[in-house]
Amino acid sequence: MISRASGTAGCLVALVIILNASTSAQERPSPYPKMEPLDQYLMTDRDAEITLARSSAPDAISRDAKVLVLGKHGYETAVEGKNGWVCVVERAWTSPFDSAEFWNPRIRGAMCFNPPAVRFILPITYKRTELALSGLSKSEIMDQMRAAYRRKELPAFEAGGVSYMLSKQAYLTDRGDHNLAHLMFYVPPGTDWAGDLPNSPVMLGVESNAATPFRMFLVPVSRWSDGTAAPVE
Repeated sequence: MISRASGTAGCLVALVIILNASTSAQERPSPYPKMEPLDQYLMTDRDAEITLARSSAPDAISRDAKVLVLGKHGYETAVEGKNGWVCVVERAWTSPFDSAEFWNPRIRGAMCFNPPAVRFILPITYKRTELALSGLSKSEIMDQMRAAYRRKELPAFEAGGVSYMLSKQAYLTDRGDHNLAHLMFYVPPGTDWAGDLPNSPVMLGVESNAATPFRMFLVPVSRWSDGTAAPVE
């Protein structure tokens, strides 16, 4: 099974990829020390990527959501939406900067952002992707994200942000079952939801820092987006 997050600092956006961090990246060499050729991160079947993105949330949400797909120059709109939600398949470079799988080309983090998260979290995905595709190293991406917040080039925190990650087909980590059905909640720095405390169902996914001025908590759920049962541990 996928282990609980270790509460590492780093930038989201998907976040959930921190679930691979049961042993910190500093304690083992990364199997993915640098970005692989871009083609390894792309999905050749555009329709398959649309389907995977939509599978991150129940059909009642995703059928009217905007859908993005990753192209060679960044994310592109594949389907226009009607309800303000955006579904996307994130890649590994949106994970925390200390993740051992930061450049893992297998990662397919299907997720669907609600309107507040679209406004202040999705721009982080766009920015991280722009920097990764420009050929920057992980440390350079981190520096650029810090600078972007200092220059107020990224939106300020907005309350109410939630992301669904309920895709049965997602691949979030090389570890365990590779996946976990869960919701992600974005809250101000210092917010206490008892994340990672003994017997708490809440995981601290991302701690706030200069490159991520908010906290993100993960709450496992017992159903995939298609309504079938999902393991929660």
